[in-house]
Amino acid sequence: MELIDTHTHLDFPDFDADRQALLAESRALGVRRIVVLGVYQANWQRVWELVQSDPDLHAAFGLHPVYLDDHRPQHLSELGDWLTRLAGHRQLCAVGEIGLDYFIETLDRDRQQVLFDAQLQLAADFELPALIHVRRSHAAVIATLKRFRLKRAGIIHAFAGSPEEAREYIKLGFKLGLGGAPTWPQALRMHRVLGELPLDSVVLETDSPDMAPAMFPGQRNSPAHLPAICEALAQRMAISPEQLAAASTANSCAVFGW
Repeated sequence: MELIDTHTHLDFPDFDADRQALLAESRALGVRRIVVLGVYQANWQRVWELVQSDPDLHAAFGLHPVYLDDHRPQHLSELGDWLTRLAGHRQLCAVGEIGLDYFIETLDRDRQQVLFDAQLQLAADFELPALIHVRRSHAAVIATLKRFRLKRAGIIHAFAGSPEEAREYIKLGFKLGLGGAPTWPQALRMHRVLGELPLDSVVLETDSPDMAPAMFPGQRNSPAHLPAICEALAQRMAISPEQLAAASTANSCAVFGW
């Protein structure tokens, strides 16, 4: 069973003590490729150096809405510079993590929107997929994506919306990222939604070190947990883990052009 982890933050200090061992363990469990996402200007270099150390790692760069107060106007032009410099590199795979976060009420929504628009324009300009963070902001994100109509679309990270929202994203060409959250018994709404998602619309992810699945409560999440996540989600979707893994891997390769 071959898997791709489409969303991690493996550059975070949480992994400093055992990163290489963890990568070896993940590979042994069938995780063939891993995407590492930049979230603010200060970690892009760290992400790229990590990715350069392993041919099976791929990088995305973006300005995450949760770090809004850390972002400066010049960081957008610096993001453009990074994408220009790395254009066509086999280990550059997307613009991300970008999006809108309405869960944290202190984050200025207008500033978030301006930043989101600018980064979607970069994704369009460089013909890269976008990896999108959405928390309590589906309507605004969908409306924004309808304005841009990205040629290569991308992935809605940690999808937790309704069947109707899922259909809107799918119509726009996006895949839906599924990870640890729907494995929890209390995620009743997502359990119902999972059964309605077409297999050609889903990709698997961990969001390591966050969003640990129910099987590893309170632990640091990691790509090594992806096979267990795949198994738990497949059970909810009434399909085999092999079917879900094959679909996710094919969908991920389609998104990233692998």
